[in-house]
Parts: sequence; structure tokens; C-alpha cells
Amino acid sequence: MASFSLEADAALHPLQDASLGSMTMYVVPETSSLLPQGISVYVGKHRSALVRQLTQVMSFTASSISAALSDRVPNGQLGPDARRHLKSSLGYEITFSLLNPDPKSHAVDWDIEDAVNRYVQPVLDKLSLVANFSVDSQILYYAVLGVTPRFDKESSSFLLSAHSLPHVINPVEARLGSSAASLYPVLNFLLYVPERSHSPLYIQDKDGAAVSTNAFHSPRWGGIMVYNVEAPASPQVSLPLHVDVDMVRVMEVFLAQLRLLFGLSREELPPEFLLESPGNEGLADWELDRLLWAHTVENIATVSTTLTSLAQLLDKIGNIVIKDDVASEVYQAVASAQSAMAELAAGHLHLAFQASKEAVTSSERAFFDPSLLHLLYFPDDQKFAIYIPLFLPMAVPILLSLAKIVREARQRGTPERC
Repeated sequence: MASFSLEADAALHPLQDASLGSMTMYVVPETSSLLPQGISVYVGKHRSALVRQLTQVMSFTASSISAALSDRVPNGQLGPDARRHLKSSLGYEITFSLLNPDPKSHAVDWDIEDAVNRYVQPVLDKLSLVANFSVDSQILYYAVLGVTPRFDKESSSFLLSAHSLPHVINPVEARLGSSAASLYPVLNFLLYVPERSHSPLYIQDKDGAAVSTNAFHSPRWGGIMVYNVEAPASPQVSLPLHVDVDMVRVMEVFLAQLRLLFGLSREELPPEFLLESPGNEGLADWELDRLLWAHTVENIATVSTTLTSLAQLLDKIGNIVIKDDVASEVYQAVASAQSAMAELAAGHLHLAFQASKEAVTSSERAFFDPSLLHLLYFPDDQKFAIYIPLFLPMAVPILLSLAKIVREARQRGTPERC
């Protein structure tokens, strides 16, 4: 019965308004067979929904707004997942890394290029409206997690508890290569094949239960998946053991983590709601619209924060001279931000997002202009501290000479007594 809804969604797609941010609602009779039994709302993977009655489906809740402004609202007002979302950026760099700490025992082969083309690239093609993406991969040998897992006698396996997972990131990140030279945020997705001495290795959640995916993700950083290798049937097998990674299973986990990083996790819905799977594209059209909306709001807030900070800093420097090109960037940032808000109010989501990006670019150019940086980092009190020790030795003999001249002038001006 659910296939009827999918066929209806595909058939209605050419008839819909394809503009970003739009949503077409189709009200069907209570007895319609287009919706499965017990389902009153069906949301397709494009920009349409079938409902048995008018229901508010696609509203943006307070939690979604707080997530978009997660850096600018008090902590007490944030939801539990608000700070896992990536900050809005003009681009992102994605790195897939295979960690093989025991190459003498395991010869791991992963077809990462084919996997990226088949599973990741369709998602990035759709996200190209949001930002630019670059993808690379690497294999790191003798790279360990840096945390010693606990051996469990009952299951004859090694366990990583939830409280030890935060300590895994730093030792691993030191081997990944510095991201300091990167212009954009770097997303790391690591596939870890444990050494024979720590196999099999399983991840536990906070309740001590095994994580079904054997993976975890770190907000705004990426994710790590532990890939266990089956022990050879015979202990006399020659080493290293050849391992072919099941890339379908791995990419399912990494794509789910990518969705979490971009704030595309789906909230719990009532049982009468049915959401269509986005398929190979990784995200539905309406999810892309929501992401564009959230990034637009965040960009506008970023521009407001940047220009306010710039005004406060410049207000403390009384003798500063603002160049015309800096002033022009400030005016451009304000105009673009106002345009973004106007387009957003009019429902022109793509135009609003483009204007918000222009506003962010102009505000950052003004804030980081080279003509302002040396003044911002050297206020007047620091200037006095630097120059007084240089001029004081020269000033002492000059002051003494002036004092001598004043005394001699006074002596010449005093009349002699008879």
C-alpha cells in the first residue's frame, strides 16, 4: 500500500512548484487508498505531502531556530542536539581515512573511490546549493586509537565505553594531518580496523549496550566506525590476512553521520505520519529547503555579530582612519543582510541564501582588513608602553637643559641690589 504513495509522489512531482522553499499539500478523502491504513500524513521526498486532513507538517519549530543560532543564544535555551550541527560555511572538506594499526596482520582493501562516486557524490551534488565540497581519502598505518579497550571475559571481546570515546579523537587527529591550513571546516570519517590483540572490538552506549553500527560521531568533527575482521578459522593461516571492506555497510554509517552533522536528523513523529526515504540522493528536497533556511538565518546572525563586534572595537580607537574600501564592505554587508531578510520574508529561499552569503563575505572582509588589524592589536596604552622606554633616555638631558636655561633666564632678569 505504501508503494501507492510513492507512485503518487513521483507522478505529482512534475506538477509541483519546483522553487526552493515551496511545499504543495494535497488533501485526499478519508477513504482514499493512496495512503496506507492508519497513515494520515505522507511526506514525499520532493516538495509535496498527502494528507487526510489539514495538518501543520513543515513548520519550523523553536528547536530548529535554536539550532541555526546555536552560537548566539544562551545555553539554557538550546536543545540537546543543537550543538552537533556544523556552522554555516562557504565550503567543507571531507576526508575519509582508513586506520590500519596492525598491517602485519591485516592487508585491508577498500574501494573508497567507487564508494564515494556511488553513495557520497549524489548527496554532495544536492548539497552543492548550500556550499562547495572537496573529498579526499588516505590510509594510515600503525595508527591506534590511543585508548586501551577493556576486555570482557563473558563475551571474549574488547569494549570501548561511552565515557572513553571523547579521549579517542585527539590521539587520532594528530595523525590525520593538520587542518590549520584549510580555508573551510574539515569533516573526518574514519574506518578503524582493530589490531588482532584487541579484536573483536565493540562500542558501548551510555547504558552499556552494544552500539548496533559499532560507530560514534563527534559533533562538528566527524565520525569513527570500528570494522571488525573475522578471526581466521585456522591459526596456521598466513599473515597478513586479506580483508575486503564492505563499503555498502560503511557508507550507510558515514552518510547517516553526515546527515547528523548537517542537522538533518529526523525528529520523532506520530505513528500516523509517514516520511518517504530520500533514496540515493541522501536527503529529500524539503530537507534541502530546511537546511538552506537554517543556514540563511545563521548567516544573517553572523553578519550582525561581526559588524557589532567591529563597531565596538573601532569605537575604542579614537584616532583610527577607516579607508573607503572598508566602509564600502560594511555598507555592502548591511545591504545584503537586509536583502536576505526581505527575500526570506517573500519566500524566495535561494535568493535569500545567496544574499546572506554575500553579506557574510563582505562583513568578514571588513573585519579582517589589513589596514585595521595592526590598530586593533595595538591600542594606545600598548603604544605608550612600547615608545616611552625608547624616548625617555633622550628626554632626560633635554629636560635638564631646559631647566638650566630657565634658571639662567631668571638670574638675568633679577635686578642687582646697591
